[in-house]
Amino acid sequence: MSDQWITLAHAVSRLLGWSYFLCWGISFYPQLIINYRRKSVTGLALDYFTINVLGFACYTISSFLFLFSPVVRDEYARRHPNAPEPTVRWNDLAFAVHAMLISIITWSQFFLWGYQRHPQQKLSKPMAIITIGCFAAIMFSILRVDGKSWQWIDVVYILAYIKLLISIIKYLPQAFLNFQRKSTIGWSIHNILLDISGGILSLAQIILDSSLQSDWSGLTGNPIKFFLSQIAIGFDLVFMFQHYILYRGREGDNQAEVVGETGYGAIAIERGGSGRRGWWRTGSDDEEEALRVEGAETNERRALLSEAVAETIAGNPSETGTESGTV
Repeated sequence: MSDQWITLAHAVSRLLGWSYFLCWGISFYPQLIINYRRKSVTGLALDYFTINVLGFACYTISSFLFLFSPVVRDEYARRHPNAPEPTVRWNDLAFAVHAMLISIITWSQFFLWGYQRHPQQKLSKPMAIITIGCFAAIMFSILRVDGKSWQWIDVVYILAYIKLLISIIKYLPQAFLNFQRKSTIGWSIHNILLDISGGILSLAQIILDSSLQSDWSGLTGNPIKFFLSQIAIGFDLVFMFQHYILYRGREGDNQAEVVGETGYGAIAIERGGSGRRGWWRTGSDDEEEALRVEGAETNERRALLSEAVAETIAGNPSETGTESGTV
């Protein structure tokens, strides 16, 4: 390949990298704005946003060390002699830092902004265990470093694998919540459209960078970027299927309306009143019954209001007289 084509390929790589940064970066804002406008975090799974902070912190540290740590870069070069330059780019670090900061702000909306939130929207026990387990794995990997059988680059890879694990786990509560509510109301599809675009661009960049090195070990040498894009694309397709096909045009049944409209967010109520609760729920059966009753009363009030509005518009002579339709 001529130098001219190599220069062009590097320019395309940079374009892909900063394009995915924009797509993935912007994808965080629709949900942030929706929460601000609604003054509510109902319909959202706290597990997703909590674990997101930890995941992007791992991504930030991993990218920073690959770019700036002489020790990590030297260990990488010795493991990949045919392609000693890591495929981590500046746009990777920029995205990770930005994502971590926005994730912290979104997470804080559950607690610090005074938004509507049901008391049962708490971090689930399984997710708390996973979070503690991730911290334990990081500490164990650091203490294990001996410079021979276990090096600092292995700690970086542990951070990468934790991020990948989190990326798989964090989507599950929201996907299951959408299934329970039979609705995607209160949750932004725009960030998913941007997310899948960013995933495709990120995957294209690392493939191009590895091809320029003439060594495909650059893919496995940067697992957090290579597999993260594929995980994002896979789950985004699931969310798009839920939004555009499975629950298209549906606001859910009475129970889902309670969740979406009266502030019970990630507390998905069982259909049929069986009293069973999902793996993150801690509320009592009496609380669930109260929510059902409140939802029914809300729907009844809506129906009466709709009838009154319809009569006013139609100019019902029995109540509004002949002038009611002149406005």
